[in-house]
Amino acid sequence: MKYFIALFFLFTLTIQAQFQINGIVKDATTKKPLPFASIVSNEDTNTISDVDGKFSLVSKNKITSITVSYIGYTKNTLTVDNAKIFYKIALEQKTNPLHEVLVSNVNPALAIIKKTIENKTKNNPQEKLKSYEFKAYNKLIVTANPDSIHGDIDSVFVNNPYGKYLKEIDSTDYKFKLLIKKQHLFQTEKISQYQYDGKRLKETILGTKMAGFKQPVYEILSFNLQSFSIYDTKYELFETKYNSPIARDALKDYNFKLLDTVTINGRNAFMVYFKNKKEKRTAGLEGILYIDETNYAVAKAIMRIKGILDISAIHEFNYIPEENLWFPTQKKFKIVKGNNDDDIKILGGTIQFDGDIKEDLTPRKREESDYVYLLSQTNNFDIQYNSTVKINKPIVAVEIKDDAISKPESFWNEFRKDSLDSRSQKTYLSLDSISIKKRIESRLNLLRKVLTGYVPFKSWDFDLRKIISYNNYEGLRLGLGGITNDYFSKKYRIEGYTAYGLRDSEFKYNIGIGTRVNKFSNTWISLNYTDDLREIASIDYAVEKRAFKIYDPRAINFSTLYRYEQWKIALESKIIPKVESTLALASTFVTPQFNYIYSLNGKSYSSYNMTTATFSLKWSPYSDYMQTPTGKIESEKRFPKFTLQLIQSLPDVLKNDFNYTKVDFKADYQIKYLNGQRTFLLFEAGKAFGDLPLPQLYNNAPNNLNKETIIKRITFAGKNSFETMFFNEFFSSEYMTFQFKHGFNRIFILKKLKPSLDFVTRMAWGKMENPENHIGIDFKTLEKGYIESGIELNKIFNGLGLGGYYRYGPNQLSKFEDNIAIKLTFVLNLGI
Repeated sequence: MKYFIALFFLFTLTIQAQFQINGIVKDATTKKPLPFASIVSNEDTNTISDVDGKFSLVSKNKITSITVSYIGYTKNTLTVDNAKIFYKIALEQKTNPLHEVLVSNVNPALAIIKKTIENKTKNNPQEKLKSYEFKAYNKLIVTANPDSIHGDIDSVFVNNPYGKYLKEIDSTDYKFKLLIKKQHLFQTEKISQYQYDGKRLKETILGTKMAGFKQPVYEILSFNLQSFSIYDTKYELFETKYNSPIARDALKDYNFKLLDTVTINGRNAFMVYFKNKKEKRTAGLEGILYIDETNYAVAKAIMRIKGILDISAIHEFNYIPEENLWFPTQKKFKIVKGNNDDDIKILGGTIQFDGDIKEDLTPRKREESDYVYLLSQTNNFDIQYNSTVKINKPIVAVEIKDDAISKPESFWNEFRKDSLDSRSQKTYLSLDSISIKKRIESRLNLLRKVLTGYVPFKSWDFDLRKIISYNNYEGLRLGLGGITNDYFSKKYRIEGYTAYGLRDSEFKYNIGIGTRVNKFSNTWISLNYTDDLREIASIDYAVEKRAFKIYDPRAINFSTLYRYEQWKIALESKIIPKVESTLALASTFVTPQFNYIYSLNGKSYSSYNMTTATFSLKWSPYSDYMQTPTGKIESEKRFPKFTLQLIQSLPDVLKNDFNYTKVDFKADYQIKYLNGQRTFLLFEAGKAFGDLPLPQLYNNAPNNLNKETIIKRITFAGKNSFETMFFNEFFSSEYMTFQFKHGFNRIFILKKLKPSLDFVTRMAWGKMENPENHIGIDFKTLEKGYIESGIELNKIFNGLGLGGYYRYGPNQLSKFEDNIAIKLTFVLNLGI
């Protein structure tokens, strides 16, 4: 207890020594916070309140008074008390509130914004300057304002007949307040060099450190919190794009209001408030633009979104007289909790905001996350422009130097704008110590491996997908397999697996070796031999690694498989910008494991040889990539994504039996909204030209059992599969499918019962050339099309849910109940 009291006074004195004043600005009558209020100290240090009306004013000199002003309100000047560091400031509305100034019935703000839009090209540094480069220091913290936490003492003395004794009471807030006075919850820093050569912009991270990690979580370093440029047509805020308030068509989306004129860098600027016209229906972008009165450039910008998260972003600029240009010098970004009834995790769960209880129910007790916020601040320096800029490795948007994680303290002291305060220093010491003691980093690395389907053991990663599985042909399948990791070698790899089916009593296996020929493009050459089984008429994109699933719902019901013995040599590379590619040559001997014969030109094939060349690529045009010391990663996953695969048989090579060409295409698009809803769109198409047996054609991913009753057909729903389509019901030599899925907000029933509601529709069309050539299996074709729709109630209990689907349209069955499929769903959110 004495220790806690000592800490309390120590950190109070520490904060005061920095001349920091915190507070909140509210309307005196309504008690509602006033965002973007102006706070100016006696020695001209200034700031503005955030979306909650809160502010923090820091000065190197002693602050004796502050003046708070807000458009339409009377200014309030307060004398600063040295013993007080948090102020609740109430402003009174003026008797004649400020209205929009109208000149000749025209809103002057609209004229200003039109001029700003007209002059965008002249004022955008990436349009006006031939090139530029600068360095930037960024610090990101997850923390809380200790003065906003009403923590009580954690124990009291209680009298009883035997004297006084110490009684502990609920002290969560109190302990959290003491912790947050001492340190931040999370902290990371980086020094970057930005280069623009007239065509592209690249960030090279020269140094980085992350509290609690020897090797940082690289994805956090590239997290796109706010747009780099205020002049982008789409302004991005926390990975969500909004139409910019100075886009060409901004006037149809925003209302504008001229508030005032201010002075920035000795130049007059209009202060224009903007607000999305549709904000009543959805969270919209609003804020303030400071527009230079002379050249109509943006001299400062404040952007905000207030919804389930309250997000604010500030862009500050410095005027360059010789170029008549405002150049960006500082960015700030802040997230605080909004009004949400569902838990929200960001930065891979580093920061979490707990959901609220509905207003008509008993309010929950305030949790620690109610006080937590994320703050990122970037300062640009050493700015140079119109000089020769040479960008190395331009195909990646972000590159982390190999020595970035091992920079000495002298490097940081050279580039930091200010030295670290005591809280930041102790954050590194504390989190590093905790990380070592609890082996957090090693556990995180283990978790990252597990999420991709592997468990590392020294130099070998065991493949979790190979241990146990089940299907109707093999029965229970037991196996063991994996691949070597970086502890074995960063240049060479060995992989393989073996498996045994208890029902078919057969062994299957794979063995492969590979070597990396280029680190930057992650180019590998590999040689593999496989003897295994595969679902007939399924699509296998060589460029796509199979995603790890705790269970594979469709595979449980497989009964028609084919055996393949294959030699394959492959070249994998990411050398093409935003493209993953694979080129493979393979010789495959196929034996269907069911009653089937392919008849071609008077000859019957119960097994056959195939020699093929495969070119497969996945293009992510809107994603950004990061080059790390351990390899290239997709740092910003954006949609749409496109996958294309071409398979060409090689006649008269290694006893090849058929001459054909096969083309497959897939387009994947996803939209995630800040309010928690999400939309998924998927289009797939494929066509086989020439002669090809049924096992190598298309089945459209069916997932329904051919049983008599709905109850007997209940099984697990698959991913992107047709739940009402029976196995082996349809086959095609060319096909198209379109799938739409929309997930709504979670439905609140109880605190622990909040299922999510998803609506799904799937459509398919197909055609089969020469169906008479396929003997031994009866099937239908899809010339008339196929449609199903369904509703899923997911995450009812521990990830389990329930889905109902209905088949209708041209291929609807005569019995009503045969068109219905009831499926269990399982959704497990795995993330770090």
